[in-house]
Amino acid sequence: MSTKAMHLTFVGHQTWHISDGHNVVLLDPVVCRAFGPTGVPFEIWPPRDVDTTAMPTPTALILSHEHLDHFHLPSLARLDRDIPLYTGMTAPAAVTEAIEALGFVTHRRDFTEPLLIGDLEITLYPAGATTMFWESRVVQPLVRLAGSSSGGVFIGVDADLSDTYLTHLEHGTVPLPDMAIVSNNSQSVPYGAPSTDSNLLPGLDGPHQRATGLHVLHSLLEVYLAPLTGVPHVALCGNGFTAPLAPHGPFLYGDHPALAGHANALQHVFTVHGPRPGVMLTLAADGTVAHSTAPWITADLEAEAVLREKLAVFLAEGSQQVAPVATTAALGRDTWDQVDQLLADELPRLARALLTTRTGTLAVGMNDYLAGEPLGRERLALRLLDPPGRPGEAEVWMWDITGPTFTRQNEPTNREQDMARVPFGLELFHQDMIALLEGRAQIWDIMGGSSQGWHVGDPLDSPVYAFLGAYGEHQRPDLAAACYARSLVELGVTSTPCSA
Repeated sequence: MSTKAMHLTFVGHQTWHISDGHNVVLLDPVVCRAFGPTGVPFEIWPPRDVDTTAMPTPTALILSHEHLDHFHLPSLARLDRDIPLYTGMTAPAAVTEAIEALGFVTHRRDFTEPLLIGDLEITLYPAGATTMFWESRVVQPLVRLAGSSSGGVFIGVDADLSDTYLTHLEHGTVPLPDMAIVSNNSQSVPYGAPSTDSNLLPGLDGPHQRATGLHVLHSLLEVYLAPLTGVPHVALCGNGFTAPLAPHGPFLYGDHPALAGHANALQHVFTVHGPRPGVMLTLAADGTVAHSTAPWITADLEAEAVLREKLAVFLAEGSQQVAPVATTAALGRDTWDQVDQLLADELPRLARALLTTRTGTLAVGMNDYLAGEPLGRERLALRLLDPPGRPGEAEVWMWDITGPTFTRQNEPTNREQDMARVPFGLELFHQDMIALLEGRAQIWDIMGGSSQGWHVGDPLDSPVYAFLGAYGEHQRPDLAAACYARSLVELGVTSTPCSA
């Protein structure tokens, strides 16, 4: 019987250091204290420091996908450029070009083609077919010990379970995994703080409309894992950062040791593990899991206590107003007239892109709105807050589906007036929109705490999700490449990727 073991060290959020005792695979390396663009930090939660000089050196790097909490150029810059980096076949070219500009060699892997790193056999499976559009490039690694009968560890990164992997399970091509790692992406905020899923329409947002820990556990352990019936171990990760400018500190339900404890008390189907950064899960050949600590990851308990207190205070008495995440100091245009032109040039493209989103599909198909009143041609309001020289006001553009086009409103309106007029709306700061178009911030930086919206229909019908689709790396690789180029310049790389 094999005596080999697999060691999985949780580095934080969704970064894993995986070893067979000699060889190491580092998945989605985020080893800095925060990720995100300069000036828009997403601090890792719980806070920790990673000593990459003491960390067992990776034999290979794996990138599951391009989103900023998985792909972080300053973190990669702390690693040896001789380490090969592997990613899926559909990773954006802008991403691989930026990595190669930093000095790494990237290798695209065919889905289901095993990669052997020492005794570690890694297969990158494609995301499930029902995965949301902006997550559809995600690859989900299966890590096994080569030559063993073990089912290994399946890492369900940020997407619905891979249909290809489930088919392989069904046909016996691979055995049931010994452990499934699931991503807690709830990112629930206390009531009173803007949320990606909040809805400004009266009566459609409140404490009972926000996700609770019960929802999180049910979604991750009952719904998501239903196709993996019989898996004996589950590990939680994700929800491991704080949003920029968030006065409430960490998200709710990101305390994975506590969630795991509650889950194990409430069910007997599998054992749930909720590691903190620095915890090593050792999966032995007999299927047991032992916990130990990696000395090269140090928890910042003082900073953690401050943030926990911040959350407690907000829960007791807080409410949050939206604030811009980007500054105007780094504007790439010389005059505000040029900024206005940048926005005017962009809106026709956005008007067309919205038609193919869930928001657009529902908006076009509607005939009436409040009190059965018939709708006109305008269906969505884009409210850009604090435009230049007009603090406290909003520059309003109405989306006319017959063009489609955006028309600037000459008469000032407030949110309530626009909400009564059209069934969809999005508020974000003018300077954040310009930062997005200049490649100084990504859409993930802006949505949520610095924007708000209203909508009819289901949560995914919100214009917030329409903008995630319209401005994610899928649709706008040019904007992503501009962000990467800025990051590379800050790291001292003067040769920027060609897509920028």
